[in-house]
Amino acid sequence: MKRLLMLCAMGLGLAGAVQAAGFETRAATPAPALKALDLKGATRTLADYRGKVVVLNFWASWCPPCLREMPSMERLRVKMARRPLAVVALDSAETREEVDAFLSRMTLGFPILLDPDGSNTKRWKVFALPTTFLLDAEGRVRHVLTGPTEWDEGEALVLIESLLAEVSTR
Repeated sequence: MKRLLMLCAMGLGLAGAVQAAGFETRAATPAPALKALDLKGATRTLADYRGKVVVLNFWASWCPPCLREMPSMERLRVKMARRPLAVVALDSAETREEVDAFLSRMTLGFPILLDPDGSNTKRWKVFALPTTFLLDAEGRVRHVLTGPTEWDEGEALVLIESLLAEVSTR
């Protein structure tokens, strides 16, 4: 599976700029189950983020487009610190050591979850990295992006703001 994801990611990387072609909008479907360990060894599920808009990013340390978008995800987290938004990155099919080696080069304040066997990646039907799901505060998939983007500007920020506006109108 890692080889397939790597080939897909390389194709995305060769396709051009950091900005992705666009988001796929979905009809508020319940998100697949997610159960993964965080870096402290605690089990995390989507229920941990209920009531927040979630940016759920599937990535790997060997994926250049994934690494390029990480700083913008951190800027988004900082920018939205007082708002009901959770940025969560799920590392796909790598060992804890590979993730730690990457994180020693980049400081990120959002949760990193581990999917060493790729089971979450398969359940969410992720076929290329990075792939990011925007979930509403009720845990429903609303938008999906395959490929990298700048998360703190442009179309990504507009979609996130629209989901956050829904939270404040409840």
